[in-house]
Amino acid sequence: MLQALPISPSIGRENREYASELKFLISPAIADQVRGWARSNLMPDPYGSGDSTDAYRITSLYFDTEQFDVFHRRGSFGRSKFRIRRYGDDTHFFLERKLRTAQMLTKRRSLVPAAQIALLTRPQTNGPWDGAWYHRRLLLRQLKPVCQISYHRNARFLMTDAGAVRLTLDENIQALPAERIEICPMDQREPLLHNEVVMEVKFRRELPVPFKSLLETFALTPTKFSKYRLAAVKLGLVNTTEESTTARTDA
Repeated sequence: MLQALPISPSIGRENREYASELKFLISPAIADQVRGWARSNLMPDPYGSGDSTDAYRITSLYFDTEQFDVFHRRGSFGRSKFRIRRYGDDTHFFLERKLRTAQMLTKRRSLVPAAQIALLTRPQTNGPWDGAWYHRRLLLRQLKPVCQISYHRNARFLMTDAGAVRLTLDENIQALPAERIEICPMDQREPLLHNEVVMEVKFRRELPVPFKSLLETFALTPTKFSKYRLAAVKLGLVNTTEESTTARTDA
């Protein structure tokens, strides 16, 4: 089971994490070069697998209202996302709320056994368990599962005086509609992106010089991107043709 690493999938049971985040959409060829740079200059995720011990699969269940207020960024719904996240085949899931302001990203998450996910389906909160805060917010905001997204990630990090700086590369992003609070097999669905890889850099305070040099070397420019918003459009969950709902959208 995942344990502890700053700005990683393996944060403790419940916490609030403050970080800045940059996202990039890059070609597979550039992604291969960035991956090579990361493997030469950064440490591998201690819970990764594969020949370079930096790979794993992430599967997330996303929530929205009946009117898709999160997708349309209506009021306070536009600042937060709720999801249930699983890493690899782990038997524990993270209950996550991701809150974004103009400058910072705040994440609260709790680690619970898979068997406790069923508690979230009840019409009222279920006493003192680690997911009670999450359950209360789902009920209060009338959130329900709308889609499941899965992708392959390479993750590397560098420890600095300000904490960990984390670089990830996400590809083979797949999605399917969801109506129940459960993580389902993906059955090798068609990827949502074919010629782009999602690169993310998470850090606290200022971006370290090695990462600045990386961005300059490959002429990388940050963009706005959301896997959830991309999936909602591609799956036909929302009916809109607005340019702001394509791949380059808010996180």
